[in-house]
Amino acid sequence: MNETTAKNSLEDFTGENTPKLTGGLNVLTILTIIGCIIGLLFSTYSFFTAKSSYEKTKELIETGKVNDMPKFARNMMTPEMLAMQQKIMENKVPILILSIVAMLLCLYGAMEMRKLKKQGFIFWLVGELLPIATTIFFIGAAAFNGFGLLNLLFPVIFIILYFIYRKDLVY
Repeated sequence: MNETTAKNSLEDFTGENTPKLTGGLNVLTILTIIGCIIGLLFSTYSFFTAKSSYEKTKELIETGKVNDMPKFARNMMTPEMLAMQQKIMENKVPILILSIVAMLLCLYGAMEMRKLKKQGFIFWLVGELLPIATTIFFIGAAAFNGFGLLNLLFPVIFIILYFIYRKDLVY
């Protein structure tokens, strides 16, 4: 009995019984890290181009050049789109700050989940939901109409997948 206890202690010390990062959780966290980096770049780009995007859309609508565009693009260049772009331009600083905070929370959460820590899931989930709340608060729910629904697609898929792999988090 003493030998068994000593052997188990040695195995624990050498790491033979320590839980390992599963393949699915490994892939999800790597994709999350890549997504965070892309999100940081996109948020920064959006901050610097908010005014010019608004002005270009306004010019297209006012000059009637929208009629020369393909139908799918013409359908996106509406007064509602212009109003959303104006809200983005007016609130670009808080949107940028909250986007950076969200990406950093997701990044930190993914790194913690790679260490199999349960708290990483909470940090990641808050970071994943923060941009949605930011969009609704500063731009409005209309931002998720049409192609805007794609902004919800990846978060929903990742939330479902992380909930499935949450059982692998042990610390």
